[in-house]
Amino acid sequence: MTDLEELARTTLARNRFMVLGTVDPSGRPRVSPVWFSLVDHREVYWLSSPDAHHSRNVQDRPEVSIVVFDSSAAPHTGQAVYLEATAGRVPEDELAGACARAFEGVEPELSFTPESLRDQPFVLYQARITAAETHVRGRDFGDGSGCDQRVPVRL
Repeated sequence: MTDLEELARTTLARNRFMVLGTVDPSGRPRVSPVWFSLVDHREVYWLSSPDAHHSRNVQDRPEVSIVVFDSSAAPHTGQAVYLEATAGRVPEDELAGACARAFEGVEPELSFTPESLRDQPFVLYQARITAAETHVRGRDFGDGSGCDQRVPVRL
């Protein structure tokens, strides 16, 4: 079997979009695809309008779920990483450091500074990862069940 931690890290490194799962005040789940930046396998950053439904949900309930996967993968070939995290808008006094981390090595058109964000309709959000699992296909799991499973990993 493949090293599951390395499999999770590779899946995260190869993908730029995540599905962000939030919960609204009535308890209804909401999922949103967003571009993300990963820092040290501990922090996820994304840009979003503070008026977006998912942003308002994060403000009210900071516990989020995230899944990262390659949506173009052929059936029975894809990998996924599932993350649990605590999220929120990056506070103004932390924005300089967060921008430096979030946009390091990111292509210029997707990179922002606190100054360049002032003229944008979006703000920087951060999620601190609290748990991670990787998707293991049934044929790869080796337990004979043939069922896909989520296996906890340390990133």
